[in-house]
Amino acid sequence: MPSRYQKQSLESILGLLLEATGIASQKHCKGKAPASISRFLNQYCWSTRSLIRSLRSWILEQLISHVPKGRKPHLQVIIDLTTLEKKGKFKAFEQLIRVYHGKRGLHLVVLYLVMGNWRIPWSYRVYRGKGHPSPAELGRRLLKSLPKKMRKTFKIMVLADSAFGSVAFLTTIRRLKLYAIVGVPKTRKLVDGRSLAQLHKGGQHLYLKDLPFPVSIAHYYFTRDDGRKVKRYLISTRQLKPSTIVWWGKRRWQIEGWFKTIKHRFSLHRFGQSTLLGVHRWLVLCLISFVLALWGYWISGLSSQPDWGLAAQTALEFFFPTLVLSILLLDIEKKRSLANKHGIDIQISRWNI
Repeated sequence: MPSRYQKQSLESILGLLLEATGIASQKHCKGKAPASISRFLNQYCWSTRSLIRSLRSWILEQLISHVPKGRKPHLQVIIDLTTLEKKGKFKAFEQLIRVYHGKRGLHLVVLYLVMGNWRIPWSYRVYRGKGHPSPAELGRRLLKSLPKKMRKTFKIMVLADSAFGSVAFLTTIRRLKLYAIVGVPKTRKLVDGRSLAQLHKGGQHLYLKDLPFPVSIAHYYFTRDDGRKVKRYLISTRQLKPSTIVWWGKRRWQIEGWFKTIKHRFSLHRFGQSTLLGVHRWLVLCLISFVLALWGYWISGLSSQPDWGLAAQTALEFFFPTLVLSILLLDIEKKRSLANKHGIDIQISRWNI
């Protein structure tokens, strides 16, 4: 941060998000006034890009340091779209707040990394609606932005649903020398004019219409909320057995759990800012707070499923101990008169360690 004051503001916002309540707002920030937080997000001149680059560099170093000797490990790159639903008028963001598939809000195409216990939100793009780049095109751009060092170190498997099955998306994956397993609609045509719905045997290596290379095809049955089973189709740019394609294809659903966590724990959807820059900075800081909480889960040494409240508290105390203690002292000072009424005298002393 350019100044000590801005560094304090950054720590206050991350401290707020690491409370992991899912209802974070700048008016709830205990370390700084709401107006101060608003200026930090919307007006102050500090490099959001440098912050992102520093974090990505650290993440990549950590990923590479955990690579075992021998074969290249698999790195799952999951791409999906989520909606941060909003109600009301947003005149400053009319070009961003759109209706898509019956949901009104900000639509994000997210690139998410999975390797072992690592769960990393790497980057995102905003889908602006009809007349602008499609989700598949945004996903293609996200893939092209992956560092060369990452592509050389890992065997990358791209997982996505049918919204990302375009010819351009699949061709880009082939050109980048990656592999992909992508959902496709049953109406997708083969070069001979048949649709996927007319295939009765999985594992066939066939050409899709307009796609210059063959793909392996598999299907599985998905149980809907009403109990009905629906046949879903997957294609793999690498020749694999149907059971392997289905196994990998279902791994894509890992991102759905993360979407719930990042919204309902780390307040991704509560971006109440007055400028586009402020919204972008809020989203970036929410993603950073999740990465810090994930680090808190790792250093806690627990092997069970993450308790994100506990993990976030561990990260908060590890990375920002001064902020935690300052908030504690403020709370004590506010309750001093109450303590005195009940015959309790609180004395606070400090010494050099």
